[in-house]
Amino acid sequence: MNDLKLFRIRDGQAAEIPGAAVALERHLQTLIERNMEAMLGIRFLASEYGTGARHRGRIDSLGLDECGNPVIIEYKRSNGKAVITQALSYLSWLRDHRHEFESLVKERLGDEAAGSVDWSNPRLVCIAGDFTSHDTNALEEIGRRIDLVSYRDFGGGLLALQLVTSVTGSATPSRTPGTPTNTSASSASPGGAGSTVKSVRQFYDESPQSLRDLYADLDAMLISHVDVQKEFQLHYIAYRRIKNVATVRFQPRSHTLVVRLAVDPDTVELVEGFARDVRKIGCLGTGPLELRIRSHEDLSRAGDLVRRSIEGR
Repeated sequence: MNDLKLFRIRDGQAAEIPGAAVALERHLQTLIERNMEAMLGIRFLASEYGTGARHRGRIDSLGLDECGNPVIIEYKRSNGKAVITQALSYLSWLRDHRHEFESLVKERLGDEAAGSVDWSNPRLVCIAGDFTSHDTNALEEIGRRIDLVSYRDFGGGLLALQLVTSVTGSATPSRTPGTPTNTSASSASPGGAGSTVKSVRQFYDESPQSLRDLYADLDAMLISHVDVQKEFQLHYIAYRRIKNVATVRFQPRSHTLVVRLAVDPDTVELVEGFARDVRKIGCLGTGPLELRIRSHEDLSRAGDLVRRSIEGR
């Protein structure tokens, strides 16, 4: 299924650059681990992580994505069938070893990152030279959050990654930090009866119809690009390709959509009340540029910035 092609243009003539799977699986793994945040939007935690006597394996790479979700990354040189099966076998280990994973996050990334780990929908990323249509069709039946990413090495320092397909999976209630593991799901889930944290779904439900309509138009703008995926996190809705392109929050009282984009604020005319640089400000969402959209006029102004964010990822 890997139909990605790269051409060298000289004097108006196109010559295809032949691509191939990287010669050694370990070489690919090392390269991605060293550049994981730039390539995948995932912060690297560990390589060849042992899963103990019961699971009897070693996870190729462990990471934490932009939204705070635990990530298992598995690599294979060619066909992706084995890599999907292997990644799924490690998911049960991950769910059974939350404390161990959070301790690893704390050790590598610090207390703040460890305290914000979101267990509602851990993510599997399978990277292989190619995947078949059977692989992509099977993901819908598996019901887990899985990304299939293919790669081609074009030589000359050129490596391409392509998101073949992504399935959001079925989120499960996320344990609120400090909540005992035997607490009922209703009280432990984000925004549940016993939680003081309101979820993005609750803020959406509290929004007036006019703000929901405005969001519907923004949503249509974002997902009009066929490879953009939408995923509900606790505090915001994330839109991504391989990496996040936008996050959206609702502020019903001020009739505002708070949108963060993967656009360099230095390249944007920052307008008070509409666009601001949040690189040095602690706030929810991902992306260095924040927009506040209150009307369809604001949404129209945001259109070019949304496009730039998507095309740049």
